[in-house]
Amino acid sequence: MAKVEVIEVGPRDGLQNESAILPTADKVRLIERSIEAGLRRIEAVSFVHPKRVPQMADAEAVMERVPRPDGVKYAGLVLNQRGLDRALATAVDEVNVVVVATDEFSQRNQGCSVEEGLRNWAQIAEDARAAGLYRTVTIAAAFGCPFEGEVPTAKVLDLIRRVAESAPDEIAIADTIGVGVPAQVKTLLDGAAEIAPGIPLRCHFHNTRNTGYANALTALDHGVSALDASTGGFGGCPFAPAATGNIATEDLVYALDRTGIKTGIEMATLTETATWLADRLNSPVQALLGRAGPFPTPN
Repeated sequence: MAKVEVIEVGPRDGLQNESAILPTADKVRLIERSIEAGLRRIEAVSFVHPKRVPQMADAEAVMERVPRPDGVKYAGLVLNQRGLDRALATAVDEVNVVVVATDEFSQRNQGCSVEEGLRNWAQIAEDARAAGLYRTVTIAAAFGCPFEGEVPTAKVLDLIRRVAESAPDEIAIADTIGVGVPAQVKTLLDGAAEIAPGIPLRCHFHNTRNTGYANALTALDHGVSALDASTGGFGGCPFAPAATGNIATEDLVYALDRTGIKTGIEMATLTETATWLADRLNSPVQALLGRAGPFPTPN
């Protein structure tokens, strides 16, 4: 039976595209509730310019207040050297560095070309390694771009080859706008495993067109070691039109559990957290588990 780690990205990707800006205390409570549910890798903050993403402006304050229990690892999203400097000052355990697959989206998302993004990654990878941080590199818009359309598979695989030259601890392949289908997942993961053998693979799916969970389960059959998810299904990219929520942590855990993959994550706690978060965001829960309930129904 396949094994997979569920990475909670709700505190970062789940909040960055919401119109409501949560107080720092609520962000910390969201992280605490995620830990209480059994999640152990949490993408907690994003070290981007606060004017670009005001929802993430209090990254340092959040990291000052998060609990530090044994076995819990916190990641921060980093786009450039300034972001890495901020991350290092807050004692994150991991950095997630984004390289976008297309120039137009890369310019809008982080103000640089793909080639500049690759150079940024190489330097950040070197500096983060020296600081002892776990380093993930994410290929964003790997399944399609909201501005340039189809992204050729060969281009994505070449980017994977190039980022692998800096020896990341993990390579993530992201369907940033939720256009991917299982056939693409198979092709990209099989290609990545051949290009970068020995480097763990991670996937990040959005359920914008209702293919996110099929993609996640397909990824299990093609060597993925980690899957991103956001409690309640909140999330999206502020620089991509119609990029709606991530796959929901509770719905993913249900699918994994029914497939025979035990995660140690409590679905009931996740659904309670989703309701709590929806109230604070004044935005409806996108996940379905809280509506239908688990199966079999607990006695």
